[in-house]
Amino acid sequence: MAAAATSSTAAVLGGARFPAVGPLSHRRPSLLLSPSPHRSFSSASLNLSDLQKFSAIKTRATSSEETSSSIVTEELLADLKQKWDAIENKPTVFVYGGGAIVALWLSSTLIGAINSVPLLPKILELVGLGYTGWFVYRYLLFKSNRKELAEDIEFLKKKIAGTE
Repeated sequence: MAAAATSSTAAVLGGARFPAVGPLSHRRPSLLLSPSPHRSFSSASLNLSDLQKFSAIKTRATSSEETSSSIVTEELLADLKQKWDAIENKPTVFVYGGGAIVALWLSSTLIGAINSVPLLPKILELVGLGYTGWFVYRYLLFKSNRKELAEDIEFLKKKIAGTE
């Protein structure tokens, strides 16, 4: 009986065929998850009314999602237009935007050049890992240090905003 189980080329489990492990399994390859010829799908057939119900539900869900996403998009565009109209010096915005794109391109080129040096990326990863460990120990590990970090962040926010 064990010989019959090992000599078969596929085991059928739940309507799916899986390759069997045995000496004859290399002779005839079988497809994984192919349906069994003994399985009947007559019990799983759907009526036309069931299909109409599913399509109606799908249509309602799709239309409500599209409506909500279009409302959000319209609100976003209106908000952006209002903010753009409120800007007085529009050429400065273009200069800053162009400068940001150039800085992004330059940093990408610089990082690519650094990555091409054989040992430098690994050394920089170790430096970053060491700094991260130091930062966690210095500012995040103890409660008093976390308060100090929060105070430093608030001070920087006020300094940037110009209130201090």
